Amino acid sequence: MPFALTLSAYVARRFASMAIIMILALTGLVALFDFIELLRRAATRADAGFGLVLTIAGLRLPYVMLQILPFAVLLGGIIAFWRLARSSELVVARAAGVSAWGFLLGPVLVAVCLGVLSITVVSPLSAAMFSRAERLDATYLRNASGPAMLSGGRLWLRQADTGLEPGGTIIMAGRPELGQGSFLLHDVSLWRLSAIDRPLERVEAPTARLAAGAWTLENAVTFGATRQAGAPAMLVVPTTLTPDRIEESFASPDTLSFWALPAFIQVLENSGFSAIRHRLHFHSLLSLPLLAAAMALMAAGFSMRQSRRGDVARTLGLGVAAGFALFLLDKVAEEFGQAGNLPVELAAWAPSLAGLMLALALLLHLEDG
Repeated sequence: MPFALTLSAYVARRFASMAIIMILALTGLVALFDFIELLRRAATRADAGFGLVLTIAGLRLPYVMLQILPFAVLLGGIIAFWRLARSSELVVARAAGVSAWGFLLGPVLVAVCLGVLSITVVSPLSAAMFSRAERLDATYLRNASGPAMLSGGRLWLRQADTGLEPGGTIIMAGRPELGQGSFLLHDVSLWRLSAIDRPLERVEAPTARLAAGAWTLENAVTFGATRQAGAPAMLVVPTTLTPDRIEESFASPDTLSFWALPAFIQVLENSGFSAIRHRLHFHSLLSLPLLAAAMALMAAGFSMRQSRRGDVARTLGLGVAAGFALFLLDKVAEEFGQAGNLPVELAAWAPSLAGLMLALALLLHLEDG
């Protein structure tokens, strides 16, 4: 038993070092292609310089790292186990009576730890940085920033406004409610701005209802340029926003951390909006440690099988093919989940469970024939 634990710790160190190297290498490679694409898009923007492009690419690094983690664990594990087999260390261990299940405990724990660290530490960092990158991208490269943002239960909207003079309107509200053909906001604060974002007036109202191309504010109190409050009255503000457009412009799941997703999902569902995308993303993050463990076992299965034949290229090829097939399965399940054709839990966990079953079947075949 002490020998098996020592061997497992040794294999775990080799696996961890190679997995981390692959994570960094693949992150750098994907980030390089992303940087080149950003440069191409920035070439037609006079106000988007090299520094801005470099900033956006750098802010996306944690997001890229989170996306390629399972694939990096697979490739890193294949290389680590192949090197152990090539140096006959695994052969000696198996000749000493240690089965594959004995020395694979350490690498599996390492993979699970990488998955846990990714969702608890990297995910908050990725969400904050990716959100900033998306805002910069939308402002300078796409000029298509969304009209709405929901954060901490507060809804922020921006729209065009030609009422006082050409400009815009910013609306902040809490407790949004989606009704039949209408959209109701509570505790509304409305700022009307000029074309150069100079404040024109502020409006406070207990409710604002969106219907038929206009906001209707009940008992609205208007504060003009003199900051004197007017008498409460009903105010109608024209708008091109619709409930569907507001819902579609809510924050992407990728801009929310693992810790913030449950509260955000609760806000959406309490407001009457669909939270399928966010629930699916949350369960996908939860399943990441299991997926990483499945990749570690799959890497061991492919490496042990191919090392006996000495076919390194085929080992890497089969490993890459298995990872790509699992990636396709994950995307297909995600599409079915977002469309509502599959339960969210099944769509998120099915690829991880499928990878784990494949890895266990492969190892059982190698160990027990």
